[in-house]
Amino acid sequence: YRGAVVYVRVFEGTLKTGERIRFMSNGREYVAEEIGILRLERQPVEMLRAGEVGYVIGSIKDIRSARVGDTITHAHRPASEPIPGFRQVKPMVFSGVFPTNPDQYEDLRASLEKLQLNDASLTFTPETSAALGFGFRIGFLGLLHMEIVQERLEREFGLDIITTVPNVEYQVVLRSGEVITVDNPSEMPDAGKIAEIREPYVRADIITPTEYIGPLMQLCQDRRGVYRNQVYLDRTRVNLQYELPLAEIIFDFYDKLKSVSRGYASFDYEILDYRPSDLVRLDILINGEPVDALSTIVHRSKAYEVGRKLTQKLRELIPRQLFDVAIQAAIGSRVIARETIKALRKDVTAKCYGGDVTRKRKLLERQKEGKKRMKQVGRVEVPQEAFLAVLSVGD
Repeated sequence: YRGAVVYVRVFEGTLKTGERIRFMSNGREYVAEEIGILRLERQPVEMLRAGEVGYVIGSIKDIRSARVGDTITHAHRPASEPIPGFRQVKPMVFSGVFPTNPDQYEDLRASLEKLQLNDASLTFTPETSAALGFGFRIGFLGLLHMEIVQERLEREFGLDIITTVPNVEYQVVLRSGEVITVDNPSEMPDAGKIAEIREPYVRADIITPTEYIGPLMQLCQDRRGVYRNQVYLDRTRVNLQYELPLAEIIFDFYDKLKSVSRGYASFDYEILDYRPSDLVRLDILINGEPVDALSTIVHRSKAYEVGRKLTQKLRELIPRQLFDVAIQAAIGSRVIARETIKALRKDVTAKCYGGDVTRKRKLLERQKEGKKRMKQVGRVEVPQEAFLAVLSVGD
């Protein structure tokens, strides 16, 4: 096992076999066991000179140590500063991935480690959910990256997985002055401890034909966008520049943009900064028990609408039980929306022909008592589709 093979271009000086090298982004040092040039295959040489392009093998066991664009320097006579232009890749969208079969947890870990060998931007940490059991919190570059990883886990590794609602990374300023990073709604501190919540904003460039300017501006306004500029590229095309919260564009913004513009508009964005926003954690309770995998962080102005639509969607997806199931959306201890799944009812009076009405009433009362007892010990089975219901609340 030789580790990661690093392709390099020498800008200054020389590199010889056996010299110690250092990666300037993380300070890790290795011995250049083999260096060489590329002529349709690896050809070992004793030294690389300035201007040459080649490779370095140094038993780099962790692919994350060798980042694309990093500067390699001598360990004993290092460069004063790295070559400009390197930017560390940061995951922007986070989601929980859980195996439907708990026995596949170790298989999921091994699969993610294999994926990480050729995708250094993929990050994951173990996570536990009361509703879904053991899984991993995975960081993605965007929603497309998340869908590709999900497909590869299912097709290449044969795993059956549940993916929870994707979230962005928030900065939470506590009343004590401490700033913490939160990428999982269930880890959000109590509202009484929070002084301020900051969310990431992006600068969006939308190039569109002029006839779709109005609908696209309305779409951006609905997503809490801040208008910045409008540049006409020619008579028929315009570049709309908006600043938008990242959380508002990771779900269905691109789909809506394409449908509003009949497929003609193009969309590009880059991360700007973190800005304070009036955000709250929206919890979903099923029969009084919070389901942490369904919790989301939303803007306060949209909390009621999202809560109402989400409870309605869950009412359609969760199968009926032999007892009433209450689905509630809550902010803290305040319930803002509720739906009830009515109980399945067996006709216990079907065999009562004639006779006194008290016979039927006696059977119905006995059924009622049995259902009350069942509700105290009954647990609701939540199907896989319910955990992605929040993605389609706008439909």
